[in-house]
Amino acid sequence: MEAYQGDVCVQTADNGADYAVTAKLVARLLDELSPEGTPAVDVPTIERTAADLLGEGTAVWALLARNGDGNAIGVLTLNACAAIYAGGTFGEISELYVLPEYRSSQAGKRLLEAARDFARGKQWTRLEVGAPDQPRWARTVKFYKHNGFDEVGPRLRLRL
Repeated sequence: MEAYQGDVCVQTADNGADYAVTAKLVARLLDELSPEGTPAVDVPTIERTAADLLGEGTAVWALLARNGDGNAIGVLTLNACAAIYAGGTFGEISELYVLPEYRSSQAGKRLLEAARDFARGKQWTRLEVGAPDQPRWARTVKFYKHNGFDEVGPRLRLRL
């Protein structure tokens, strides 16, 4: 899948060639979300995880936004989920990140549009995303709501 709008192109990551660029963008996201003073993200570990998760036959995909020069400026990762409440299979956005200098370029919106198209192609019933902590990340929630998402509550986790 590849779609240009303005100077931003969104394409499904080439599972072999785009592990490293996907991992670097996800590392930037994690650095931005981490509290100050948290140890730096281990990029080689994230690259290995990206290679494992984005390999052939997995249920995880990455979409990359590229600028007019072909440089990756944003990433959105999706995975297939299933639940009775959702009526079957649906997609979950695990990561969405756009480099700060491109946040006014509509790259995030283009990534969400490409994710919608991808989800429809998979015949998923919905897309879901976990929202970050409030009120610190209120702008993020506003972005998703502006792009058609409904707020349905927080997501909780249990680390194993």
